[in-house]
Amino acid sequence: MIKAHQISYKHKEFHILDGVDVSLGYGEFLAIVGPNGAGKSSLLSVLANEVKSKQKVTFKDKNIHDWSVQELSKHKAKFSQHNSNDIPLEVKDVVMMGRYPYFDAQPRQEDHEAMNNMMYETDVIHLKDREYNTLSGGEKQRVHLSRVLAQLQNEIAHKLLFLDEPLNNLDVKHQYKALEIIKNFTKKANSAIVVLHDLNLAAQYADKILLMKSGKVAAYGTPEEVFTAENISGAYNFPCTICAHPITNNPMIIFG
Repeated sequence: MIKAHQISYKHKEFHILDGVDVSLGYGEFLAIVGPNGAGKSSLLSVLANEVKSKQKVTFKDKNIHDWSVQELSKHKAKFSQHNSNDIPLEVKDVVMMGRYPYFDAQPRQEDHEAMNNMMYETDVIHLKDREYNTLSGGEKQRVHLSRVLAQLQNEIAHKLLFLDEPLNNLDVKHQYKALEIIKNFTKKANSAIVVLHDLNLAAQYADKILLMKSGKVAAYGTPEEVFTAENISGAYNFPCTICAHPITNNPMIIFG
């Protein structure tokens, strides 16, 4: 679905990304993990065509720079790590922003249906008429997840979802619920690239792991291939032990 080769990016004189390769197939869930400052969010921005780079990023066998903004917005959506805390709108109006690529002046019935369906999915439908600015951090996070999901409610095949730390401020229940929603999205031959800090959740839900350190790829592969004590301790500069999860049998990382 999306491929990028030797992605490098610097801001002023600071090298943020250095020779990163990414390849994601249809129906795959890729988790990008790594310590603070590893370049995870910057890589996501390059892949989502928010940061221009000289290197070629191919999306659905077409250079991503050749897509029109209007058409691309129906094929991919991005959940950003930083959203404004001051949006003087009701929740339903914030979620409806995800439907802007589909109408000019007034939302259609299908836009309202997409909005409501995704608010039910993310457990914010009861907040529909609340002022966004009165919500908690976790509630705001779920509203924006609802918005990007509503954006991709269409008949187009093989859509791509970018999510930058979508679990921030969420309680345990909604962390798992958010990842279940993303996993179900990929089971429909769509794909997702998600920046996560919780390695155990990444091991449980992701098909592939991209472990980064200092702007480079430290390891890439399945959770079993990437989540070794050597790889993780090397990337985070902190000791860990790997064992099998007692229920799922996925790698379980214990730090310290």
